[in-house]
Amino acid sequence: MNAKQFPQLEKYLEGANHIDVKTVEGAVTMREFIARFLSYNPGWVKFLYAVRGVVAKILGLDHSNEEAPPLTADSLPVTPGEDAAFFTVKESDGETYWIAGIEDTHLDALIAVIVEPLGREINRFHTVTIVHYNNWIGPLYFNLIRPFHHLIVWRLAKWAVRTPAPAG
Repeated sequence: MNAKQFPQLEKYLEGANHIDVKTVEGAVTMREFIARFLSYNPGWVKFLYAVRGVVAKILGLDHSNEEAPPLTADSLPVTPGEDAAFFTVKESDGETYWIAGIEDTHLDALIAVIVEPLGREINRFHTVTIVHYNNWIGPLYFNLIRPFHHLIVWRLAKWAVRTPAPAG
């Protein structure tokens, strides 16, 4: 899947230094998917974020490892300017696409989720990462964390489509 196939992302793709798309399918809504994606924080993810924090500190970057409160489908921010974990919502229609980003001195990163309904309550979720470097530290930093980025995004997406256990 190519990110250029999503018209919602057109203005964010211009001049991008890195673009990747991870695609998964599941019987969850967009809000459930994103809330679970942003809230999944097992020990191995915490460890990789701690390593990222060390790399950031060595490069003179300010990266806090504060944990964001868990999100639910009902509490997921979808209004531009609202914070969702360490991202800020850029735009969303609340059902079929959600775009959020983080802006830093070394790079700007966007995470977007585009939903493709497949029928029978199954959705295909395209999780798109778009990175723009702001200075020479951007590619240095991102290339150090890139293998972990792919692993984390893939595993979070896979976990987010797991059918939640029934309540009760």
